[in-house]
Amino acid sequence: MGSYKPVDALHHDKGQAPVERPYIPSSEEKGAEADAIAGLPTQKRVPLNPVTRRGQDPELYWLDKYGPDDAQAELDVDIRSLYRHEHIAPEKIIASLYRLRGRDDAQNELFTHELFGNPLAMDELDKPLSYYKQPNKWQNRMIQGDSLLVMASLLEREGMAEQVQCIYIDPPYGIKYGSNWQMRLNDRNVKDGADENLSGEPEVIKAFRDTWELGIHSYLNYLRDRLLVARELLSASGSCFVQISDENVHLVRALMDEVFGSQNFHATIPFKKTGGLAGATLTVTTDFLIWYAKDLSTMKFRPLFLERGIGDEGGGAFRFALLPTGEVRSLSSLSGVLPTGSKLCQSVSLTSQDHSATRTVAYSFNGQQFIPPHDRHWSVDVPHGLDRLAGQKRLFVAGSSLRFASLLEDNPVVPLSNLWVDTGSGSFTEDQRYVVQTATKVIQRCILMTTDPGDLVLDPTCGSGTTAHVAEQWGRRWITTDTSRIALNIAKTRLMTATYPWYRLVDVTGQDVRHGFVYKTVPHVTLKSLANDEPPETKTLYDQPEIDRKKLRVAGPFTVETLQADEPLAPGDMATAERDADSAQRFVDRIFEHLKSAGVKNGAKGETAVFTRVELINDPDGALHAEGWYDTAAGERKAYLHIGPQFGTVSRVAVNQAVRACGRRGDADWLLALGFGFESDIENRSVTRRVGSFEVTKVRMHDDLMQEGLIKKDKKAASFVTIGEPDIALVREDGQVQVEIRGLDIYDPIRDEVTARSASDISYWMLDADYDGSNFVPTQVFFCGGDKDEFDKFQRGLSALATASVKKNAERMLKVELDEEAFERVYGFRSHPVPLKRGRKLAVRVISQFGEESTKVLAP
Repeated sequence: MGSYKPVDALHHDKGQAPVERPYIPSSEEKGAEADAIAGLPTQKRVPLNPVTRRGQDPELYWLDKYGPDDAQAELDVDIRSLYRHEHIAPEKIIASLYRLRGRDDAQNELFTHELFGNPLAMDELDKPLSYYKQPNKWQNRMIQGDSLLVMASLLEREGMAEQVQCIYIDPPYGIKYGSNWQMRLNDRNVKDGADENLSGEPEVIKAFRDTWELGIHSYLNYLRDRLLVARELLSASGSCFVQISDENVHLVRALMDEVFGSQNFHATIPFKKTGGLAGATLTVTTDFLIWYAKDLSTMKFRPLFLERGIGDEGGGAFRFALLPTGEVRSLSSLSGVLPTGSKLCQSVSLTSQDHSATRTVAYSFNGQQFIPPHDRHWSVDVPHGLDRLAGQKRLFVAGSSLRFASLLEDNPVVPLSNLWVDTGSGSFTEDQRYVVQTATKVIQRCILMTTDPGDLVLDPTCGSGTTAHVAEQWGRRWITTDTSRIALNIAKTRLMTATYPWYRLVDVTGQDVRHGFVYKTVPHVTLKSLANDEPPETKTLYDQPEIDRKKLRVAGPFTVETLQADEPLAPGDMATAERDADSAQRFVDRIFEHLKSAGVKNGAKGETAVFTRVELINDPDGALHAEGWYDTAAGERKAYLHIGPQFGTVSRVAVNQAVRACGRRGDADWLLALGFGFESDIENRSVTRRVGSFEVTKVRMHDDLMQEGLIKKDKKAASFVTIGEPDIALVREDGQVQVEIRGLDIYDPIRDEVTARSASDISYWMLDADYDGSNFVPTQVFFCGGDKDEFDKFQRGLSALATASVKKNAERMLKVELDEEAFERVYGFRSHPVPLKRGRKLAVRVISQFGEESTKVLAP
């Protein structure tokens, strides 16, 4: 583009052979890919022993490793489609917060739908047969769904085998690990305690309240399955890191031997964490990284270095000082005071092993003769090499030997080893967004050692999005996935509001990041380079690229995606269903148990509906799965339940079918749609029938109920929470329209009424000011549930640009001008003004503190 861009992002679609990804449907288009994938496999099969031979090679054994009958040889994984749910372009969102003075059309030129390529431009008639076949511009990806199913989809539907360069896995569970489940986006205060009122003060939930049904056996199955599929995604030169505590590090190491092969083990890296677990004996302050290569012989490796200092690793030998006079003195003899111009040095031998006819000869220095022992020789040429060293004041006498003064500045860095003791302060200095969050330095080193700019990084355990955040900073492509909507929304807001340094690109003209950054280098002056009068070697500092301080960088465009839902089995068919019948039954049993013990909470104390009994029903259409009874002030009332899929979202079609079925029955006051996630256009509503009416309520189920093998200790935990419906209005004035969020409407089953609540339970909301009906592309984001710090770094950085010297581009003067009113609106409930235009649609997506979202399309 020809215009000056004070705020920019790295894009991976530059160069002569731009990186691409398959074209996939949007959430609004789900199901339209049926013809494109017809006839393709529906399951991915992976050998359980890709490198070991059962019964012949040593292996770790655990219960159910080879299935209940101990005969399973392959892992079968369902193959599902992925759907584009949102298109996020931080540079487009942030564009609404500043203006470029000097050109009226400059703002419009900066951002176009070309950011996302084909999905926003393809003709509707061409879409169905283009899915998974038509290439599209690369955008990074944030995917909601089970990592096992997501990785299988990437492999089989999108052909991504051997395309990932680095995988970083931080497994969520262990024998005594909990789900570390953060219930609200704005609450990291998760500790032992009971689940209390969900509104008002930030709640305190029990972080480590889950155990694995079979302990470490279930855990190893969980991790083994994901490592097997992840291995197929790795390139031949790729690496896989697993972060683990000392409790299970030995078991995971043995497990990874079986998946990757012991010959591809590279290193175990102990690293210091922020806090330690104090006990009666030693306090544990380290976690571990286990590093395997896909193929160690071809593994990509970029060395990292630490600055060498006295007392640091490799710096202890610098106990001397080279004075300006050429004299070398020990530091102890100087009483700690160095004369001006002195340089730290160490004493290095000038001889090497074995006798040499030309170098085991005498050399005169300062009137004194020196000769190597009979079985040694001078390491450099005699006399010319030694004369050069003498001329540079690098020779000195120590006792009866001639020595070389090696300066600290000759080699100011030391290679990074596998012991990382400088990572413990990360959580004190970094913005802690998630209850469990790895310091960026740990992940940064893993990525920088094993990838180059433009390479692809995968994190199947997204959490707070640290891996994606680090990959974005260093110009790597990334894919991250998580089952938790809380985690993904935290990661999404983190990336939408992040700012990064603008690293200078080697390819200045084409802006192809794959050519790399311009890195700082340091000299490595050696004894031989000085003696032979050769230029010193240089070491590249891959963690220190040069920075252009006249530009501000934000995250590049990325998509938020969802996994195709598995159609739920009607409970009446469970007994005859052959596949997963037992698993589905246990899933339903867990739900019923918690409905009767904990009930359904709606965020206010005293408004919890605890069910006295819940029973399966055999609905002809399979739309209603159970009926239950709960007590209210007016007596016992009845509700019907629609239970969403164990993996996937509740669809609008399924809810509409349940509403019709509930209406036909006519004997309940409440219809609950239970799910781990919902299509965003499903609304809570009152449904009127001939006699009375009933309420339809979305109810979010705790993620723990999803995971097979987990049993919750606390049966009264908040496993079911109702989702409020946002009250949205349009404010029109002077040919413009603004969207206003006025609150949340939440159903109180105890009083049988819908009450208006404060909008404080909204974390953030987004507006697509020109919605096309198929692709949600937010142009405005508002953090009404934040602490007014999301855009602070951006505002400070942009202010610095605004006051900097005026830039000249295409013979026009442009200057950044902050829109202070827009910055204030960022933390409110009213959008930036949008011009009224015939046919324009506004799509509003509201995300609650619980990670649930609702979307409404408005025609102003």
